[in-house]
Amino acid sequence: QVQLVESGGGSVQAGGSLRLSCAGFGYTDWLGCMGWFRQGPGKEREGLAHIRRDGSTKYADSVKGRFTISQDNAQNTLYLQMNSLKPEDTAMYYCAADFEGRCSAIWSSGARYKYWGQGTQVTVSS
Repeated sequence: QVQLVESGGGSVQAGGSLRLSCAGFGYTDWLGCMGWFRQGPGKEREGLAHIRRDGSTKYADSVKGRFTISQDNAQNTLYLQMNSLKPEDTAMYYCAADFEGRCSAIWSSGARYKYWGQGTQVTVSS
């Protein structure tokens, strides 16, 4: 099994930056892809950024150019650097991961990741 623990959330003013971290524990060597999601008040969960073990990435249009996903495989940690934050970025942020065998489906058709963290809150004030 895999456990994911997010950190780095907090309160920031519009235009500021935050870096979220997601530490993985357990069978992390078998993970093939990871992603960041968020869910704001009264909104559906939104996929933001995804990364595969080979380093390839993709982003939602809403965060492209402002957010950067990265990973440190040696430290089993996923990151999300968030710049130029806006009040509409206020949400609970979650990381997710899955084993390599499922990554093609996740990457191509948005299949759901198997492993999820508990989330970290980001609040952006105007």
